[in-house]
Order: sequence, then structure tokens, then C-alpha cells
Amino acid sequence: MVLSREDIAEEIRKCSEDPKHFINNYVNVIHPIRGVVPFKLFKFQQRIVDEVIDTRFNLVRKFRQAGITTLCAAYSLWSIIFKEHHNVMVVSIGDRESTAFLARVMDMYEDLPTWLKPVIKEKNKHTLHLSTGSKVKSQPAGAGRGESVSHLIVDEAAFIERMREFWAAVYPTVSTGGKVTMLSTVNGMSNLFYELWRDANKGENRFNVVEINWREHPDYTEKWAEETRANMPPRLWLQEYECEFLGTGDTFIDFDTLQRLTDTVVASFRPEYQNRLRVFKDPDPYHQYMITVDASYGREHDYSAFHVINLYNGEQVAEFYSNVTSLRDLAQIISDVGIRYNLAYVVIERNGLGMALIERLFEDIEYENMWMDEKGEFGIQLTTKTREVVLSYLEDYVRSSKIKVNSQRTLDELVTFIINEDTGKVAADDGYHDDLVMSLANGAYAMDGIRNSSPVPVESSEEREVKDPYTIPIRSSKYNEPSNEDIRWVIDN
Repeated sequence: MVLSREDIAEEIRKCSEDPKHFINNYVNVIHPIRGVVPFKLFKFQQRIVDEVIDTRFNLVRKFRQAGITTLCAAYSLWSIIFKEHHNVMVVSIGDRESTAFLARVMDMYEDLPTWLKPVIKEKNKHTLHLSTGSKVKSQPAGAGRGESVSHLIVDEAAFIERMREFWAAVYPTVSTGGKVTMLSTVNGMSNLFYELWRDANKGENRFNVVEINWREHPDYTEKWAEETRANMPPRLWLQEYECEFLGTGDTFIDFDTLQRLTDTVVASFRPEYQNRLRVFKDPDPYHQYMITVDASYGREHDYSAFHVINLYNGEQVAEFYSNVTSLRDLAQIISDVGIRYNLAYVVIERNGLGMALIERLFEDIEYENMWMDEKGEFGIQLTTKTREVVLSYLEDYVRSSKIKVNSQRTLDELVTFIINEDTGKVAADDGYHDDLVMSLANGAYAMDGIRNSSPVPVESSEEREVKDPYTIPIRSSKYNEPSNEDIRWVIDN
């Protein structure tokens, strides 16, 4: 269609004011089956454009093949055509992805009508610089330090290695007013993208969370979903299309268990010791408790951690977590909490630092209920072999609900406690800690020993209250069946 000069001027005005009008009417994309086709935005894609226009910081959690990377390419092209001296930086996983992104932008530019195409000042596989003074620069993560950025777009942010270091380096370039759009499919919970998403939902940062679902895509029907689910492992479906964070990494605890723990963690607690100790339940006078400890020096590196576990039902009733508590103070806190919880068993990993803590508790403070192993020595000695045994107890106790985790802090460590695909070693993912996990594992191991060696079954306070104090259980000699005998006559006489 031939447009008059007035029509062209009107179209330029409409395009400059509305990127959706520009994309819907003038941008072409390459469809994997249909070839070159006009880019007609789906409703969820239009919603993303509106969010990016209205909000400075955006996190887009996307499903696979949602067309969001292509949308960002089109939006970037609109930005450099209709804004002056606008610097768009696009960060991708690697060089191949970054050059592919700019190639999309170039293809879109080439298909525009001549009257919508500013003159190109510079063009290479990483940069498109127009006569408007604006440019798109697409590059792998790691570059960009020191450049002034108007709009930072991070593609597949959950999969970028050393994303924290990059974010710390590049954030100052947008801190004076630039926009940030991070988009990604999910990749477990041990990455910056998840942490930003989690904190945004808690209102702890300024990011706006944009959620999209595969059901919003017109081409993705229930029949398509049924066929696709059948052709891929369940975990992969959850990651690629359901956008589930839990269990999408190679976690030591299985996905279903982590999901259950997520649904049952307790949000309310009483903080003590400047929130280092979180109390979920006060002691029951009829119950026995155990404190299981992993110690550190308290010098802002590894954390000292301990759990208070109810031995009757396995419930985590309190949790301590701190990397600024000295060994001396930690010993006193353990003693005070142990006495409060009915002189709880104290179980400590018997390494070099653990031995110092054991000596402090037993010899200096004279705490009376230190747990001993089968050799009659205080604490648990972890070796390569015994570590595997202890972790097997953790997996069994958490999966079968023999231990009930109440703390979000403990759950956060469990979801980043992974099996290294190269070495097979089970440990915290890079940049994370496992102090709460290992102290909980030691507790599961010790709990099994305490329960198996206990001569009298533990009763709950509720069971004690409903039991008649004047009857005792007996077994009939004739039928060998359980019964009760009234012993009131003994007391009366």
C-alpha cells in the first residue's frame, strides 16, 4: 500500500507513541514453520510491553518458546529508532546467544519500510548504532562495566554463570535512572534470578514480577500439553513450561518433598538473640528434646547453626543461625536453650571446632546431657563414609516426615543442597551454605539412635491427659489380649 506524506507522518507519530503499534504493524519475525511472518503480539506479550513501559525494574518468569526474547529484540529496535541517545544493553548466556539476538534486531530493521529506517552509523555482530544516536549492544555476561545504560535486558538470567558478580558490576550503570528487564525460564533456586524473584514477592526489593503461563499462548492447547508432557520427564516439564522453581536443579531432596515442605513451613515465630534464634514452639513439659549443632568461628564466614527437635514427633521447634556469634557465646546459648527445653540432648559434630565447643559445654558450663555415640564419645565424628550414612538418614527422615521442618531458613538451604553432576558429591551449591542442612542431618542420625535405645515409649501431653491414672494396661493370660485393670483399690488401701 502506498502511503501519502501525511499518512507516513501519522504512522511515524503512532509508532513513536506506542511500541505495540510499531511491532504489530511493521515488524516481521521468522517462524520455524511458516517462515517470515508479521509479528502479531499475543495478549500476554502486550502485557509485558505495558509493564516495561510503566515500570523501571521488571522480572519476567517465562515458559519455553514464549517469544519473549524476540519481543525484547523488537522493543529494543523501537527504542533506538524513536528515542535519541538511548543505549540498550542486552546480556545473554554466551557469545552465540548474544550475536543471535542482534541478528534478530538486524532482520527486523531490514524488513522495515524505508521511511521508518534511520541511517546506520555502525553495525557489527554485537552492535547496531543508528543516526538517532541510539544503539543496541548485545554481549555475553561479564562486559558492560562502566558503560552508561538506558535499558539493560538480561536474557535467561537464571542460567548465566557468575550472575551476582555481573549484577554488582553493571548495576551502577543503570542506577541513575536506567531500566532493567530480566527474563528467564527457571533453573532451580540457587541463582540470583530466583533470589530477586523471591524478594520481590516479599516486597524486599523494587522489582516488578511479571508472570506468564503457557495457557495464555493461543497455540498451546490442553491437547498439546498432554502430548508434550508425555514426551519429556516430569521435572523438565515443570521447569520449561510450568515455571516451577523447586526441584528443577539436581537437589538432594526430591521435588515432591521440597514442595510439601514449602507448603508447610511456618511463617510466624518468636525471634530471640537478635533474630539469631527463631522459636516456633515453646517446650512441652512431657516431651524430650534434642539440640543438634554445627559450629563455626563466628567471623562472618560459615554459620553456626543448631536445631531444637522434639523427639516425640520430630518437629523442629526452634532454630539458631548466625555467623557473628563467638564459640564462647554459642556454648552459653546452647546451654540456656537446652535447659529451657527440659535439659535437651546436645549433639555436636566432633571436628576440631566441635571438640572445643564440647569441652566448653561439658567442662566449663557443666551441661549435663551431652549425646554420646556407640563408642561412648561425645558428638558425631564425620568422615567421608559416615557423612554418606548421616545424609541417608536426613533424606529418609525429611521425606517420610519423621522430621517436620518449620523454618524457611532451613528450607532455603535444602533447596540449594545439590548433587554435583561432575563429582557426585552432595553439598551446597556455589555461593550457598549447608550449615543448617548438616546440623539437621546429624540430628536425624542421632534421633534414630536415641529412639531405638529409649526403654520407655514417649507419650504426648495430650495422651497423658486423656489416660485414666487409676488403670494400667495388662494382657489376659487366657486370650493374650490387651485389657486394663483398675488399681484404685491399691491407692484406697
